Amino acid sequence: MIQMLSELFSFTFMIRAIVVGLLVSLCAALLGVNLVLKRYAMIGTGLSHVGFAAMAIAGVFDLAPLPVSMPVVIGAAFLLLRLNENSKVRGDSAVALVSTSSLAIGVIVVSMTTGLTLHICNVMFGSIFAMTRADTYVSVLLSVAVLGLFVVFYKQLFAVTYDESFAKATGTKVEFYKSLLAILTAVTVALGMRMMGALLIASLTLFPALSAMRLCKRFLSVVVTAAVIGVVCFFAGMLFSFGMDLPPGASVVGVNLVVFMVFSVIAIIKRGGLAR
Repeated sequence: MIQMLSELFSFTFMIRAIVVGLLVSLCAALLGVNLVLKRYAMIGTGLSHVGFAAMAIAGVFDLAPLPVSMPVVIGAAFLLLRLNENSKVRGDSAVALVSTSSLAIGVIVVSMTTGLTLHICNVMFGSIFAMTRADTYVSVLLSVAVLGLFVVFYKQLFAVTYDESFAKATGTKVEFYKSLLAILTAVTVALGMRMMGALLIASLTLFPALSAMRLCKRFLSVVVTAAVIGVVCFFAGMLFSFGMDLPPGASVVGVNLVVFMVFSVIAIIKRGGLAR
């Protein structure tokens, strides 16, 4: 194990991937609790597909992916929020509409261009080689900003997540904080796509929250547990990926799945014990 860690941290690209990945996983796990409780869990998938289209277009025009995808994904987050609240197309239908349309646009763009097979494979499934030094600096800065805003507005986000009507009655600016949650989620998805890929990034917001909810009941305990699960699973997934020469995104998701199954079994056992 010590030798593996030594080899792992001997590569600069792995250090970049781990630093950014841990921060993004922490952001995703924290925001994921709010998203799951608000029944916005699938918004991560929708935004990642929008990001796929944006990054495909960026690849065609030989542009930096992050500056192109970030504003597009943030715009899509606001669109999904508005569709969910002010339209006849709501919930999963709104996410599916935006998600499939964006995916189709990305595929059309790719099909009209040659020589982008490897690039698109990296976008879809992620690549630890995708993180440049500039990407690392930007990702760390934005991740810290997301964490800072989440901590500063923790009480307001909790109020909006728990009961919107009560939050409005107490004077909380519900629309503002829902928009803030959408922006933070969009930024996190855009940052994580480079490494986890468009098809897998949503798992970082989903699995830690669901795993934590299997055993924890209080909001704060769920948030803290989800954060720990997200960070530990990412690091374990990277170790597994490095040791077994497997794709990092899939390895991280696999570890998250195992943890969810273990937590589910523990929850069933606890319920059985209480029933007696």
